Amino acid sequence: MTPAPETPRPTSRYRRMWRLVPRELGFLVLTLPIALAGFVTTLTLFTAGLGTVLAFLVGVFVVIAGLYVGRGFGTLELVRLEWAGRRRIERPRWADATAPGFWGWLKAMLASGHNWLYLLHTMVINFVVSLVTWVVTVVWVSAAFSGITYWFWEYSLPDRGGEWYFVSRFIDDSAFGGTPVGTFAEIVIVFVIGLFFAATLPFVTRGLVLLHDVIARVTLGAFASDALRAQVGDLEASRGAAISAEGHSLRRLERDIHDGPQQRLVRLQMDLAAADRQLDTDPVKARTLIAEAMQQSKDALEELRALSRGFAPPILLDRGLVAALESAAVRSTVQVRVVSDLDPAYALPQEIERNAYFAASEALANATKHSGATEVTVTVATRRVLDSDDTWLTVSVADNGRGGAVAVAGHGLAGLDERLRGIGGTLELQSPVGGPTVVTAHLPLATSVAGSVRTP
Repeated sequence: MTPAPETPRPTSRYRRMWRLVPRELGFLVLTLPIALAGFVTTLTLFTAGLGTVLAFLVGVFVVIAGLYVGRGFGTLELVRLEWAGRRRIERPRWADATAPGFWGWLKAMLASGHNWLYLLHTMVINFVVSLVTWVVTVVWVSAAFSGITYWFWEYSLPDRGGEWYFVSRFIDDSAFGGTPVGTFAEIVIVFVIGLFFAATLPFVTRGLVLLHDVIARVTLGAFASDALRAQVGDLEASRGAAISAEGHSLRRLERDIHDGPQQRLVRLQMDLAAADRQLDTDPVKARTLIAEAMQQSKDALEELRALSRGFAPPILLDRGLVAALESAAVRSTVQVRVVSDLDPAYALPQEIERNAYFAASEALANATKHSGATEVTVTVATRRVLDSDDTWLTVSVADNGRGGAVAVAGHGLAGLDERLRGIGGTLELQSPVGGPTVVTAHLPLATSVAGSVRTP
């Protein structure tokens, strides 16, 4: 029986909090100067732009400059929060980056809610909050440091005539044989107060940074609607890529059939017609033509089988992706090694297997024809995305060829990229001049798929 994990002790959590104190202090100490710079700059630009917007068109561009400055300071705040140990805040997708034309850019800048929220954060919210958190930080650190070191620098203070405004009210010196204890008691009490401020410093810095983090998530983070809009855009792009890839595949299949089996079948028909004419007058020549026709039929059948392997060979449906890749490796004219960490009992969706096999076959064919490689390694693996339940299938084809491969529109790698994007996948190409070339296909898997079992 596996023992239950021990619950972390409070002291260990406290030590972990102290590890981030230097970063949190750095964030909090710098927050007021940065906020003050953002406040002055954006307020100047915004008020100057509003004051001249009616008289001069340039005022609009001054306001837009203020929006850009606010965006810059807001982005800096997000970067600083990550540096201070906070979880990353998703950035907005700025509409002006892809807006068509001047008027599209102008409309995107002025109509973007994110721009105005970033300006509001820089010009008002962050300045006010930073002023408060900076004062609290400075007071807390000063109290801790001065209290702990008070015993050292207290003797350099001017003589106060033996009177102490607090201890003398509660301690009678005569009780100690006339020996003054006011100064000693003062040092002890101030030292204890300094220890309290020092001991609570991690909680104070964590709370103040957390305050900045919450405000930044509300005002500087991407909207939930942004994620939905981006998802819809990605789906539309994937659909377009799938349609384009399907059209490319159909045109390629049509070309391959026209240049291969169709030509052989036409030749077969001509040979059979010639043999029929020669059957009575020249049986020997007729038999020769029939033999040639039989060879043409065999060649056409082999080409049709080769074309079918490029889409979904029977072994892929019967024994899975790895077995199909090993079969393709045996047929290759160069040495191919297949490495897999997939559990043979796990079943992948047929659509994923088919596209993964197609991607590997295409990359393997390119390596064989164009790279001059002598060795190729095909790697199949799964990976899980951090902080997510998403699982991806990765198929990588690496060769020791000359390199320099590029994805040209309308050709193999570009069509393969469109095909993968049509199912939500991506294609990664690394091919420096001189090699090696590594083509990696990433295909998304659902978590339920990763746990399914292949039935024999």
